[in-house]
Amino acid sequence: MAGAFCYNLFIMSEQQSLEQIRQIRIDKLTKIRALGVDPYPPRLDQERVLISFARQLSEGTVVFVAGRVSAQRGHGGISFWDLQDDSGKIQLCFKIGELEESVRELINLIDLGDIVGISGKIFTTKAGELSVQVSQTQLLTKALRPFPCSYYGLEDKEECCRRRYLDLMVNQDSKKVFVTRSLIIRYLREFLDERGYLEVETPVLQPLYGGGLAKPFKTYHNALGLPLYLRISTELYLKRLIVGGFEKVYEIGRVFRNEGVDRRHNPEFTILETMQAYISYQENMILLEQMVEFVVNKITGSTKVDFQGQVLDFATPWARFTMVESVKNIAGIDFMELPLEQAINEAEKLGVILDAHRRSSVGLVLASVFEDKVEPTLIQPTFIYQFPVETSPLAKKCPQDGRFVERFEHFVIGGEASNNYSELNDPLEISSRFEDERKKERLGDEEAHQSDQDFVEALEYGMPPTSGLGPGIDRLVMVLTNTPNIRDVILFPAMRPKVECDQSEA
Repeated sequence: MAGAFCYNLFIMSEQQSLEQIRQIRIDKLTKIRALGVDPYPPRLDQERVLISFARQLSEGTVVFVAGRVSAQRGHGGISFWDLQDDSGKIQLCFKIGELEESVRELINLIDLGDIVGISGKIFTTKAGELSVQVSQTQLLTKALRPFPCSYYGLEDKEECCRRRYLDLMVNQDSKKVFVTRSLIIRYLREFLDERGYLEVETPVLQPLYGGGLAKPFKTYHNALGLPLYLRISTELYLKRLIVGGFEKVYEIGRVFRNEGVDRRHNPEFTILETMQAYISYQENMILLEQMVEFVVNKITGSTKVDFQGQVLDFATPWARFTMVESVKNIAGIDFMELPLEQAINEAEKLGVILDAHRRSSVGLVLASVFEDKVEPTLIQPTFIYQFPVETSPLAKKCPQDGRFVERFEHFVIGGEASNNYSELNDPLEISSRFEDERKKERLGDEEAHQSDQDFVEALEYGMPPTSGLGPGIDRLVMVLTNTPNIRDVILFPAMRPKVECDQSEA
């Protein structure tokens, strides 16, 4: 693939193929073993110090550091290498004439990308570079494939995702994204744990998928003779725990949706879902904005974030609009006051395309206009609430207007970032909603909710008034790391096999 790698300039000048380079390294491996050196030893000769710590030590201190050789250069009888570990980078200085013969023989067989342990004294070169003057070298791992050039890096975006290990080796910005991701998850846990939430785990393989409107991945359990689905949500199991007597629970986990791949969607992604008894969606709206503001402050030291040239302000409170208000602000029409045929006509005048399912009710027409015309305009953090009942089979109806449910989503940079509501706990009503979902399925809605009778039975034992949150973690990471594509915040995103890509290009 063009532009994927840039190798050491010497290697490139020799115009060697990757296989030739690999064979040269295998030959070196044989020579290393002939020296009586194990190129893959089970342990280090001594306890190492992190490079970041070694850089703080005074000159003359003897250290043992270990890491990957990321650069090699020579000057007369002196060789300089760069050694990097997870904490940083340091220069190594080899005064060839002062080394033991066994050390000289070994270092001549070490290449870029090899992992080594180094003993030596801390000193500063004439150029002012803090370095380690090497006395002993231990080869820890011989790399058989060449290291991407540290100057040009690994620039091909497809290769960065496909071979994340190489991306992390040479692209510090990429590594920082995933460190930040880990911190974001830590702070989400901190926020919830401090408020008395209990972290739980629920099944990934489920006999019925539910808790969202999405197409599932299907599998089969041989021993049980049972078809199973990868979960599309953790929601229904969290509600079972509320029935069981837990009052505040959450789960951070992978969910799976058999849908398209684009800059905001990956079929496998991470979601935080909470359930809390005895609160409504209005209280959860406050909790969500406070939680996101807390995490943003922890990561950036501010409530403001720069995303692709847009300054986003997560200071609470966020803007709030009903879905009807938001559409009326853009289109000047209250769709819920129109008969169905007129609502469809007005939507089509706006250029909104409606399939057979979306033409079946005014509420679905309203939701379609919102998604097409309003959602892309919601750049700053914004709550949209009171969704049409047809869009939300698991949410409780608004007492003041049964056409809507107590559901809210928050939006940022023109896209949905969480789905949240007061949970429907009337078992007879939810059975009726499930019947409505079957009708949608017959109209061609492949994402209709499944009828989970075991869940209905659980509700018949009684679930207190409950509200849940469902923010997507990947999209939060995108915003807080200024990353416009979801695949760049997932360590190993779903991708078409490389051989398939190459054949399609041909």
